[in-house]
Amino acid sequence: AKRHKYTLPDLPYDYNAPEPVISAAIMHLHHAKHHAAYVNNLNLAMQQLHDADLAKDPLRISTISQAIKFNAGGHANHSMFWQNLIPVKAARGQPHGRLLELIERDFGSFLGFQASFSQQAISIQGSGWAWLTVDPKTSKLAIGSTQNQDTIPGQVPLLGLDVWEHAYYLQYKNARPDYVKAIWQIINWDDVSDRLATAVVTK
Repeated sequence: AKRHKYTLPDLPYDYNAPEPVISAAIMHLHHAKHHAAYVNNLNLAMQQLHDADLAKDPLRISTISQAIKFNAGGHANHSMFWQNLIPVKAARGQPHGRLLELIERDFGSFLGFQASFSQQAISIQGSGWAWLTVDPKTSKLAIGSTQNQDTIPGQVPLLGLDVWEHAYYLQYKNARPDYVKAIWQIINWDDVSDRLATAVVTK
């Protein structure tokens, strides 16, 4: 049987569209090199898993499974990240509608949410992601973080911020707080709202 091959998604905008918040050089490196590597390594690991499974080699299967988890997470997280961003010229400052209502309900205010999310992103040790998630059963929003390319079990991600150094170092050097502060200018709140609507079916 022919196995599914994962592919690098096209960006929904040009590499220079998020400038000056994120430089075209970073966008190109991040998408065409880093994200592409996750996709290529995921396809390779899936092939290796198939071969190891045929060979009935449990230790090898375990090792490959870890590679699949890491690279599949990298692929999924980045595929969402590109959609979560928007060209500077199309940006809108903050969410509206149902998303804003839930943010105000669960965090007190949009500014309160922004401050908490920023703090979470800045305080991640090493490489990882900050998340705004929703519990699909209760529609409660939460802020969380994961190391490396992990995801949060049981929660549906709505907004993910990549704080690996490759996401900002070329431009912001080691000043992660400056990157986190600037990124708010290009969040695609319509995309975040769409994810909320898909995750939580209003009764």
